[in-house]
Amino acid sequence: QLQLVESGGGLVQPGGSLRLSCAASGFTLDAYAIGWFRQAPGKEREGVSRISSSGFRTVYADSVKGRFTISRDNAKNTVYLQMNSLKPEDTAVYYCAGDPLGGSRLYPFNDMKYSNWGQGTQVTVSS
Repeated sequence: QLQLVESGGGLVQPGGSLRLSCAASGFTLDAYAIGWFRQAPGKEREGVSRISSSGFRTVYADSVKGRFTISRDNAKNTVYLQMNSLKPEDTAVYYCAGDPLGGSRLYPFNDMKYSNWGQGTQVTVSS
């Protein structure tokens, strides 16, 4: 059973940067596409980015395109989300999730396509 643990969240000023990590255990990560999602208070969970199992294909939500970069190091069993030019509206709990079947390829931000979820890490963007 794949287990995912997010880290790297925190408090940052607008315009700042953070790098989130999603570390996997219990299974080799290279069998999974990984998605990043976030949920702000009072809002529904939304997809942020997805990376294929090989790392060759990535996709981003319009709201983060050009500011966030997803990457993976399968040798370290870790996926990263580099977040630059952060805005207050990026404030949320960020989750990573694993898709072993590839169903998220056509629906990258459909959380039903992911079967393994981390516990989340809080990101707060505020001055």
